[in-house]
Amino acid sequence: MTDSTDIVRASTILIVDDEPANVSLLERILKREGFKALISTTEPREALRLFREHPVDLVLLDLMMPDLDGFALLETFARLIPENSYLPILVLTADATLPTRRRALSLGAKDFLTKPFDAIEAVLRIFNLLETRILTLELAKHGLATPKAERPWADSAENGAS
Repeated sequence: MTDSTDIVRASTILIVDDEPANVSLLERILKREGFKALISTTEPREALRLFREHPVDLVLLDLMMPDLDGFALLETFARLIPENSYLPILVLTADATLPTRRRALSLGAKDFLTKPFDAIEAVLRIFNLLETRILTLELAKHGLATPKAERPWADSAENGAS
C-alpha cells in the first residue's frame, strides 16, 4: 500500500504569482518537500490555459497581479470546477485586510496565507488541503460525494457584516 504522504506528494500544483521570486520560492519549498508535479506561471492570463489543460489538485494563487487579478481568477476557476468537486485554492497575498480575506474566501478560496509566510505553515496547509482533496476524490469513486453546499453567508461577508 502506498504511503498517504507519497500520494499527497504526487499531486499536481499550479502556482500563479506575477513575481518570479515568489514563484521560485514556492517551487523550492515544494520540491524540498518532495513535490514534483509543479506547474507555474507569472502571467495571470496564462493561468487559465494551464488550469484548463492540466488536471491540477491545488492552486496557489496571488491576488494582486496586473491585467487579471486573483479575484477574477477565483471567479473563473469557480465556474470551471465541477459543481460536486473539491479543488482547493490557497491564496497567498500581502493584503491581510479582513475585507480581502472575506472576499477571497467567498469566491472559493479554501485557505488564505499572508506574505511573507512561514514556509513550514505553508507546507502544512498545502498537505492538509491536498489530503482533503484526495479523500473527496476517494468518496466520489464510491458515489459518496455531495454537491457544494450553498454559502448563504457570502453576501453578508462581502457587505462587511460579522
